[in-house]
Amino acid sequence: MLSYRHGFHAGNFADLLKHFVQVEILNYLAQKEKPYDYIDTHAGAGMYRLDDSAAKKTMEYKNGIGHFRPQSKHTVAELEPLLSVVDQFNKTGQLKLYPGSPVIASSLMRSYDKAWLHELHSSDFQRLEAQFAGQRAIKVRQQDGFQALSALLPTQSRRALVLIDPSYEVKEDYRRVVSAIKMAHKRMPTAIFALWYPVVDRRRIDDIHRHFKHSGIRNIDLFELGTQADSPGLGMTSSGMLVINPPWTLMKTMQTVLPALANIVSQDNQTHYCCETLVPE
Repeated sequence: MLSYRHGFHAGNFADLLKHFVQVEILNYLAQKEKPYDYIDTHAGAGMYRLDDSAAKKTMEYKNGIGHFRPQSKHTVAELEPLLSVVDQFNKTGQLKLYPGSPVIASSLMRSYDKAWLHELHSSDFQRLEAQFAGQRAIKVRQQDGFQALSALLPTQSRRALVLIDPSYEVKEDYRRVVSAIKMAHKRMPTAIFALWYPVVDRRRIDDIHRHFKHSGIRNIDLFELGTQADSPGLGMTSSGMLVINPPWTLMKTMQTVLPALANIVSQDNQTHYCCETLVPE
């Protein structure tokens, strides 16, 4: 239980997708001077070392951030906002640190924005808490992020991004993400909800999509990035982001970015991505 450690996977192709979407949404929210709230239900440790034993064991970051840093082997102009955040924590010509979603959010927040970070794993919580010690606008809690949503929503700002990205090591998470978002959407239907998921068993993902199609929630876009075709026994072949109330600019941007990224991370000389509207506005 709670054995998953993101340090083995930090900076991989799935992180590129998740964090690119996160940055696009937060920068969109920041276009207005009004404050927003950022809620992270499964925040992790906050910052990850790419030169430690965990990252070196899998080397997954090589087929992710490693394509773009420390040297840019490929050029995807739209990635620059994310890459500039990564660069803040690395010396020129080096790639030793990769920021997780809470650190990315804190790098983009303005002085009057707020963040709520949740992590149950004791070791990761301690690292997360230390990362943001003394920052009054960022609340770090060792709490079930799913359960926290009911008390946090609606936010006082009435503008929010809720990022939900459990590890799915507990299979019940595939069902909990649907029920949690349905409940949260009722409490704050104007919030932006971004759900990350791994494609390990396509049938589970099809179930998630089907539940949202029949949820009554409108305005849902779907984005996936993969390294190879779906196949049993290969582990995670793709990952996805399901976004409710996406910025109006996001679909057009992803239509440009996803084909380029899919070509770069492909491991079978084919491109695997999805960019579609699951439920119209």
